[in-house]
This record gives sequence, C-alpha cells and structure tokens, in this order.
Amino acid sequence: MAKILVNAIEIRTIKFNEEDYISLTDMLKAKDGEYFFSNWLRNRNTIEFLGIWEKVYNPDFNCAEFDIIKSQAGLNSYRLSAKEWMEKTSAIGIISKAGRYGGTYAHKDIAFEFAMWISPEFKVYLIREFQRLKDEEQKLLGWSAKRELAKLNYRIHTDAIKQNLIPPELDRKKVSIVYADEADVLNVAMFGMTAQEWRDANPDKKGNIRDYATINELICLSNLESLNSVFINDGLPQSERLMRLNKVAISQMKVLSEVTDRTIFLPDLKEV
Repeated sequence: MAKILVNAIEIRTIKFNEEDYISLTDMLKAKDGEYFFSNWLRNRNTIEFLGIWEKVYNPDFNCAEFDIIKSQAGLNSYRLSAKEWMEKTSAIGIISKAGRYGGTYAHKDIAFEFAMWISPEFKVYLIREFQRLKDEEQKLLGWSAKRELAKLNYRIHTDAIKQNLIPPELDRKKVSIVYADEADVLNVAMFGMTAQEWRDANPDKKGNIRDYATINELICLSNLESLNSVFINDGLPQSERLMRLNKVAISQMKVLSEVTDRTIFLPDLKEV
C-alpha cells in the first residue's frame, strides 16, 4: 500500500490483480461522503462508463444484470451501492476491502473519472500525484535491479577467487585476507586507493569507500568485478589485472559521464 497527497488529503493506493487501485473512500473526504458517492454511482453516464470498462477488461462481467441496472439508472427512486454493483454484475473495477486498510477502491481509470465528478482541479492534481508515485516506483525498481546485479557480480567474483586463489589448506583468517586483498584490487583500479587508505584519509566518515560512491562509480565497479573474475580464471597475475582494470575504469567512467547528466561527479581517475 502506498499513499499520495492531493489537496492536503491523504489517499491510499493498492495493487489488486497486478493493477493499481485508488481509494474512493479517501477521495470522498474532498466532498460530501457516502451520499455524494451514491449520487455518482446512480448517474446514468457513470453506469454506462463502468459497464463499458467491465466489458473490455472483465470476461466474467454479468451483462444481463448490467442491462437491468442501466435501465433504472438516473431514476429518482433508484439507489445503488458499491457492494450491490459488485455482487450483481461480478464487477472488478470497484472493490471493497475490510480490515485496517478497508474501504472502497477503484481501478485508476475509474478513480480518475470519479475525481472529475469531485472537480476538474481535483482530477488534475490526483493524476499528477499518482504519476509522481509511479515515477518513484520505477526509480526504486531500477535501483533494486542494480543492487541485484551487484550481488550477482559479487558472487561471480568471490567464486573466482575461491576456485583459483585460495589453497584448500588456508585457514579462515588468511582466506579473509585474500578476499580483502582482491577487493582492494578493485578499489585501487576504481578509486585509486585501498579501503584502509580511504579510512585513514576520512576518519570522520562512517562506512567504507563504496558507501560514498556515485551511481556511475557503482555501475563501473560492478563491471570491474565481472572482468576481474574472468582475469582470475585466465590465470593473470594480480599486477597485470590491476593495470587492465584501471584502464577499463577510466574508459567506462568517461563513457558514463557522457550519457548522464554532465554535472555528475567524475573522479579524476589516473593510470596506476
């Protein structure tokens, strides 16, 4: 569940059948509550819109019941609740949820139509804030994908070290030293210093050198991990691997700086 703020009103959104639904219950705070919702739902234009939407997206929509409802829509004596609409027609565009986060929710297409009934201004702000939410979700997905890629590359890198550089008889403490040493090969190739050198130069900072890396640096570092695992498997000595990785880092950072915002920090990489 996520929330958006529209004209100082907090509105919940949920996922249902992999689709986005927006809380009509929350949106009603901008108007007159349930009575206002009933008027919207009994309106003939609303019923026709809901019916068309269901016919397009819902193969189980009860068209026979819909025709009965449509014939009565707009009459002064006619009343229709969201629950009755769902039960009679097997509709999926409007749903009700019980419990702590309960209420009436509508598919975003329908919620935008309901927002127009509240006011054109409310609809514009609702669409804007909902799109902002979707943009933030996409950024989060992109960052998650980068993290998963980094994890995979890290596993490939450590496996290459384990299979090629660590003798079976080595104790755990010395094994850790080998891993740290190879991590520093990447640090020197990318940042020009080891992890310890960075800590000595930045005693006031928490974390490690990679915690302060830019997105471009992290992308490049992930690529270096993959390349170093290949070099290790090929049996290249550490000194040669370091030289090659450093040249790749310089080249890739120049490319990344050209395809992203030119104000992004570009470290002054030099050949080691």
